[in-house]
Amino acid sequence: MAGKGTPATALLSKKGVAHRVHAYDHDPRSDSYGLEAAEALQQPPERVFKTLVAEIDGKLTVGVVPVTGQLDLKSLAAAAGGKKAKMAEIADAERATGYVAGGISPIGQKKRLPVVVDSSAQRFDTIYCSAGRRGLEIELAPADLVALLDGTFADISG
Repeated sequence: MAGKGTPATALLSKKGVAHRVHAYDHDPRSDSYGLEAAEALQQPPERVFKTLVAEIDGKLTVGVVPVTGQLDLKSLAAAAGGKKAKMAEIADAERATGYVAGGISPIGQKKRLPVVVDSSAQRFDTIYCSAGRRGLEIELAPADLVALLDGTFADISG
């Protein structure tokens, strides 16, 4: 693996979760980190997932959706048992997760937040998500991701 690990890769190794780490050269001018990752890793974009932090009834919650989709805030709120949802402020998301925007991983966050993964992930044997740094992706089974994070699957991509 190029460079040093991240809290995400460290947690996966510690818990013995099967995964692969993929590094690529991140272009800081890229408009979409997720689509850049899909292209660099030569993967269909619906198999590469982005991690978004929303605020539901005042509580931060993580939504993991394909890079080609948008987070459906209403669906995320329903899946998390809440009513009102909005995107979290970037500073709040970075502070709670310990990662920078564009490199937020659902794994190994500083503060353990509830996680909902879009159901479409279950169509694949493995999916890709951020390893906690721009230019670094983790490939793992969607069921392993949800089990590791005590998360749930729901239709949250619009």
